[in-house]
Amino acid sequence: MDEEINKQEEVTENSSAEENTVNAEEQKKATEVKVETGWLNRKSKSTDKKEETKLIEKISELEANLAEQNDKYLRLFSEFDNYRKRTLKERIDLMKTASQDLIIELLPVVDDFERALKALETTHDAVKAAEGVQLIYNKYKSILARKGLEPMITQGQNFDTDFHEAITNIPAPTEDLKGKIIDEVEKGYLLNGKVIRFAKVVIGQ
Repeated sequence: MDEEINKQEEVTENSSAEENTVNAEEQKKATEVKVETGWLNRKSKSTDKKEETKLIEKISELEANLAEQNDKYLRLFSEFDNYRKRTLKERIDLMKTASQDLIIELLPVVDDFERALKALETTHDAVKAAEGVQLIYNKYKSILARKGLEPMITQGQNFDTDFHEAITNIPAPTEDLKGKIIDEVEKGYLLNGKVIRFAKVVIGQ
C-alpha cells in the first residue's frame, strides 16, 4: 500500500516537474516573443520616423521648386506684359506718324500752290497760269509715284471686279468692246500693287 502511495507521489511529482518545465519554457517563449515584438515595434517606429523625415525633406524640396517656378513665371509674365504695352505704344505712335514723310514731301507742293495763287492775283496771262499749274501737278504726281502710287489703266480693258466698279452699262460701239471698259468716270489707284481705290467705269454690252 505504501509503495503504491509512493509511486503515486512520484508520478505526481514528475507531472508537476514536467508542468513546471513546460510552464518555464512557455514563459521563456512568451518573454522572447515580447522582446522580439518590442524590438519590431521599435524598429517599425524608427523606420516610420526615417520615412517621415524623407517625406518632409521631399515636400520641402518640392515647395522650394514650386516657389522658384512661380517666381520665374511672374517675372516672365511681367516682362511679356511690358513688351506688349511697349509694342502697342510704338504701334500707336507709328500710326500717328506714318504719313509724316509723305506730308513733308508734299509741303513744297503746297508752297508752289500758294505762290501760284498769289501770281494769279496780279497776272492775267492764262497760258502762264496754266503752265504753272501743270508744273505743280507734275511735281505732285512725281512725289506720289515715288511713294508707290500708280493710276490704273482701264480704257479698253476687260472688266475685273478686283479692280473696277461698274457704274452703268451702255451698248458697245463695236463688237470687240463688249464686256470691256468703254469709259472711266473716276480713276482707280494702286499703292505698291494694292488697290486703294476702285476705278468707277462704264461697261459695254
